[in-house]
Amino acid sequence: MSQQPAKTIRVDLADRAYDVCIGTGLLASVPTMAAAAIGRPIRAACLVVDANTRPHANLVAGALKAAGVQLTEVEFCATEKAKSLETFGRILAAMGAARLERNDPVIAVGGGITGDLAGFAAASYRRGVPVIQCPTTLLSMVDASVGGKTGVNLDAGGSLQKNMVGAFHQPAIVVADIEAFSTLPDREFRAGLAECLKHGLLDNATDADGRTHMAWITDSLYRILARDAATLIELIARSVAFKAGVVRGDERETAESGGGRALLNLGHTFAHAIETLHHLSPTDNPDDAPLLHGEAVGLGLVACATTAARMGMANAALPEQVRASLTRCGLPTSVRGLPDGAHLLALMGADKKTTGGKLRLILPCEAHQAMAVEILDHAPVFAGWDAIRME
Repeated sequence: MSQQPAKTIRVDLADRAYDVCIGTGLLASVPTMAAAAIGRPIRAACLVVDANTRPHANLVAGALKAAGVQLTEVEFCATEKAKSLETFGRILAAMGAARLERNDPVIAVGGGITGDLAGFAAASYRRGVPVIQCPTTLLSMVDASVGGKTGVNLDAGGSLQKNMVGAFHQPAIVVADIEAFSTLPDREFRAGLAECLKHGLLDNATDADGRTHMAWITDSLYRILARDAATLIELIARSVAFKAGVVRGDERETAESGGGRALLNLGHTFAHAIETLHHLSPTDNPDDAPLLHGEAVGLGLVACATTAARMGMANAALPEQVRASLTRCGLPTSVRGLPDGAHLLALMGADKKTTGGKLRLILPCEAHQAMAVEILDHAPVFAGWDAIRME
């Protein structure tokens, strides 16, 4: 991959502000970048690694050891099942055994699952140590690594409850090296585009050429899918800049109107229910199950657009527009094997946005905007599920 100028996006959160650095060849500089962000040389660190990203983790580990850092490593296979209190405990135990101190960071190398686990461990150990996020997937670069949401899934009586246990803990710095995409499978890469499309649906700002984020993605899609380095850096920078603005205005998702940061959950209530169904596949091949998070989010975008259209909140053409965008990205827009509506509604009821036992959804209400809605009539939600149901 050709070397490209890096872009830096500032997440401005007063004394918790940090930079998201996006470019090529950045992982070898993690010791220097992390020390500058923390404000002191790194004495020791815990490296949390997805086994699938070992080549990139080795690059980071080698640089840290060369800098004299005492390194403790915890490796795991990043799956939704492994995003658990058990793995969380393993990380904390390793940190405790190494006698890591208050200024010794946790460094995450992997996708969103790895970053969430490492961030939660950093938030909890000694009541908070720094975390350095080194995302290696498109999805984690544009979404999971930015904003400070950390956590694990909860197994509640055999029911997987997504991200139910966690904390807000902002990173000291995010180092997004797109050379990590050299080992990223095409399916994983395309799954990350679902979060980019979500940002495109929400972001109504225009650039110097008068294009919205969604229009820019559409215009640039050929170069994105070809993994052109300069285009990928720009894609990530645009998504991160949008999310940074939302997080700055509502860091802990407490906006009383149900707007603010909650809007970033567009499509996710459907998606989180989908992700509990491990038999679902983006193809008719059961070996491709389960769905990736981005694939589930894409399906959730179709379902929530359909729900909003049925409720008269969104243009009737929106569901097909969303479906067409996903298709151009090579993402599934329907899935075989969904259970009945009542079962799916029960799964949605475990979502964190549910209040007083009533389902709340983030729904598009007009072009590039959305709002939180308390659902009183379930018929439009069932229509959303039917829109992605393949018989």
